Amino acid sequence: MEIQSAFNSGVQGFQQATESANQAASDIARSVAYNPESPQEDPNVNLSESNTEASPPNLTQSVVGLKVAEHQAKASAQVIKTADEALGTLLDVSV
Repeated sequence: MEIQSAFNSGVQGFQQATESANQAASDIARSVAYNPESPQEDPNVNLSESNTEASPPNLTQSVVGLKVAEHQAKASAQVIKTADEALGTLLDVSV
């Protein structure tokens, strides 16, 4: 395995973790702010859109998704760290 591909894998994993964390955080915010009595109070809601999301996101699932994203970010950071250490070892051997 090339060092560059290990770095790329780590960076891609970290980017995916960031996207997942952002989505989970958005879902958590929506579920906390959800009010079934007046769903159109939010000024960002477009009245012409069909109401495909009649219920709030599952809060438990969103919190678990956020925790999974945290572990994915930690694992990706470890991949990057290991690739960096391997590159340092290769440089030390070749000098």
